[in-house]
Amino acid sequence: MLPDPAARKRIIEETYRKYTAFVNPGLAKVFRLTGETVEWEASGVVVRDVNGKEYLDFSGGPAVFVLGHRHPRVTAAVIEQIQRMPMSVRALPRPPEADLAELLAEVTPGDLRYSFFCNSGAEANEGAIKVARLATGRPGIIGTEGAFHGKTFGALSASGREKYRKPFEPLVPGFRHIPYGEAEALEAAIDGETAAFIVEPIQGESGVRIPPPDYLPRVREICDRRGILLIADEVQTGLGRTGRMFACDHAGITPDIMTLAKGLGGGVMPIGAFVARPHLWEKMAAEPFLHSSTFGGNQAACAAGVATIRTLVEEALPQRAAEMGAQLLDALRGMAQRHSGLIREVRGRGLLIGMEFSDPDIALMAAAWSITEGVFVYFSLNNPEVLRLAPPLIITPEQIATGVGRIDRALSEVTRLLAEMEVPS
Repeated sequence: MLPDPAARKRIIEETYRKYTAFVNPGLAKVFRLTGETVEWEASGVVVRDVNGKEYLDFSGGPAVFVLGHRHPRVTAAVIEQIQRMPMSVRALPRPPEADLAELLAEVTPGDLRYSFFCNSGAEANEGAIKVARLATGRPGIIGTEGAFHGKTFGALSASGREKYRKPFEPLVPGFRHIPYGEAEALEAAIDGETAAFIVEPIQGESGVRIPPPDYLPRVREICDRRGILLIADEVQTGLGRTGRMFACDHAGITPDIMTLAKGLGGGVMPIGAFVARPHLWEKMAAEPFLHSSTFGGNQAACAAGVATIRTLVEEALPQRAAEMGAQLLDALRGMAQRHSGLIREVRGRGLLIGMEFSDPDIALMAAAWSITEGVFVYFSLNNPEVLRLAPPLIITPEQIATGVGRIDRALSEVTRLLAEMEVPS
């Protein structure tokens, strides 16, 4: 239920005041670019602000809401668990954690088997890096240019954009970066100190960069031949997003370690995980407290994860993502032809799609005006010229058509504004 008009005004004013005074004044300025309102409620693909305006969520969090907002099956599982025991005393095993680990072993590629649960993608990548160093006894980690693995120190050290790295140097030693999509660069970078190569099957924050079809198979062969581990960061691409359960499935490869988060909690609970092959878990089994997390594996988050994976499998949502993604990609490419002066390219796989603009400022304007028109899209942290679309996998053809129409109107308004700016005074 929406508050009355006086209450709405008060909520908006107080929220912006508190953001400015206590959260981050710079963030408050960014939010004001799209008009002063606040989010209030959501269901499925639809988000409503406190004034009752409806928005289609084409950003997905980004990529968090694989099942949409407030999916009834996930919320019911979490409520049931919270009413029984939401958090753990950590003195006894937790059935939801055991159930989720078993499910992940069933749906992940190959012989990936043992899972550690944490709270975010950054934490998952931190853990994967630690396991790689622990298992190999070597410190070196190779990442890729443009990669995004999180903003904690180890994850940031693996990430590939200087804007986010430079202010915090010196970072964790032992990391180096090579061009994305070039298997030859990996071959040349490996030395006697290299433990692992960490890579996104599709670079999300770099603007939905899709590597050549033979890239991951060649990477897998190189890692095997040179005796290093392959870490696949599926935080953004996993859990049906690209039209298969995991993006690695498109290439037919099994990584040694896979990291997950975002969609794993079904848009209801925060949860991350890293999953590894059995031989890499030997030292973790010998000393199970080498790596730990106070809240990792809590019952409520794991209950959400169990419900999420069962829903994805039973409702064939990865296949739906492939079908709806093809429709969305076609519609966006048709729209891009009408705005060829603004958009360079539309690319994607499944329901992970990037629209690359001719200029980052134009991309920002397009994002802002899309919100005004009633659809959320999300900019890419490592490539600000690209707007990223990652809508829920439950999106309908009608919602796709409506959302693309709204983006189309937003781009027409951007074109009009740019023309006005060029008119001499």
